Amino acid sequence: MDQTSNEVVSISEILLTLRKHVKLILGTTIVITALAAIVTFFVMTPKYSSGTQILVNRKLDSSMAAAQLQTTQADIAMISTYKDIITGPVIQNTVKKATKNLPGASDSSVSVATETSSQVFTINATATNPDTAAAVANKTASVFKKKIVKMMSINNVTIVSKAVSKSTPVSPMIKINLLAGVVLGLILGVGFAFISEFNDKTIKDEAFLTEDLGLTSLGIVNEMSQKGIDRQIKEQSQSTARTSHARRRV
Repeated sequence: MDQTSNEVVSISEILLTLRKHVKLILGTTIVITALAAIVTFFVMTPKYSSGTQILVNRKLDSSMAAAQLQTTQADIAMISTYKDIITGPVIQNTVKKATKNLPGASDSSVSVATETSSQVFTINATATNPDTAAAVANKTASVFKKKIVKMMSINNVTIVSKAVSKSTPVSPMIKINLLAGVVLGLILGVGFAFISEFNDKTIKDEAFLTEDLGLTSLGIVNEMSQKGIDRQIKEQSQSTARTSHARRRV
């Protein structure tokens, strides 16, 4: 029973602390969210992505149709090797030379996305310019298709679809960044609230003096504003003046 009571008191104290410092929590949340918005809209550079699909499929004669399944599995297994070749310097050095005059090409990056048991994979290019992203993806695909024939003496690569320019940026992610700002602001605000409460050494309850410290309470002095003090002094002066006047009349 006592344990339940203590838990209730603890929860009540937590809620009381949060309510007491609600302005601090809201203020911190607003400031952090505003900073996240400033960084998202004015500091971070928007980046665009575009992808081209590649099919790995070796064409066989009708006489070799029985080996088609084994060939397909071999092509799928080769995709991991193709991925390393595409992102490696052999392909990327050529692509960078060919696209170096495009806006934002120096900051572009290339990645490869694959699907399990699929002969199709995607070459994705990311850049600060949407047209550059599409151009880098398409150039990477064409260079890879051309060089892989010489490198591995195999011709099983087909460009299924070319990359097109997309005007919608993939980063920064505005909603996620703002939500992260709100969550971080709330966490910091709650943290500041408890730190402020922990550092507050003022006595808030008479029971703390009598029960916890074992002291004797001599009375309570209520907090009064300066206006209240001035008003009481004025009233007391007027009362004293009326008393003195009454005595003189008597």
